[in-house]
Amino acid sequence: MSYIFDEDYYVPLLRATHFPNPHFASNKGLLAYGGDLSSHTILSAYRKGIFPWYSKEDPILWWSPNPRLLLYPKDFYVRKSFRRVLRSERFSVTFDCHFERVVGHCSSIFREGQVGSWILPEMIEAFVRLHKEGFAHSVEVHYQGELVGGLYGLAIGKSFVGESMFSLIPDASKVAFKALSDVLAAKGYDFIDCQLPTDHMKGLGAVEVERSIFLNALRKSLFKPTDFGNWKSDFAWTYQMYNKE
Repeated sequence: MSYIFDEDYYVPLLRATHFPNPHFASNKGLLAYGGDLSSHTILSAYRKGIFPWYSKEDPILWWSPNPRLLLYPKDFYVRKSFRRVLRSERFSVTFDCHFERVVGHCSSIFREGQVGSWILPEMIEAFVRLHKEGFAHSVEVHYQGELVGGLYGLAIGKSFVGESMFSLIPDASKVAFKALSDVLAAKGYDFIDCQLPTDHMKGLGAVEVERSIFLNALRKSLFKPTDFGNWKSDFAWTYQMYNKE
């Protein structure tokens, strides 16, 4: 069966394996609605470059927008002021130590122009489950022993899908993203999928690419091994060693 898309047309999702082809989606990227948030469904979607994004009153909505925002790990842009923050060693970074706390902060943080959060309880439950299964990961930033920033996302192949980040004090989320970029660059990851374009992420070096380019890059990345399991020891150690170079 083929699907014809325009800016207001999308289809009901019957099975996880029946996602429409994102190459033919509108630029807005809404592809399908319905389905569930099982690990199988979410992983099937992400492997096709599709992600869930919806509000409390909506059914589950599945998206693959054009363009896509990617950050190539080695291209993280460090301004002089931020370089001083990194050299101050005020912050410490861990991986996969407080996943649920990071997601909780991301869901409750105030964002200008946003009413409520798309990180709904069922979305939190789904990603906590993916974390326990070894797919979803968190980066935590600490200041004086307190969790002050972080991010979480999903690793598939040699790509990382960034879901959300939070910062309770200036620069904390930026430190988390820098740590993630350093580690992923050292481990040969192809890109970080930032999903939707924002000026903040562009300021860190992320670039907009055509959806077709992203989907082709994702397909190639999926042929490479995924780093399953908890990143607590391996990735924290890698970041410490990488920073000494």
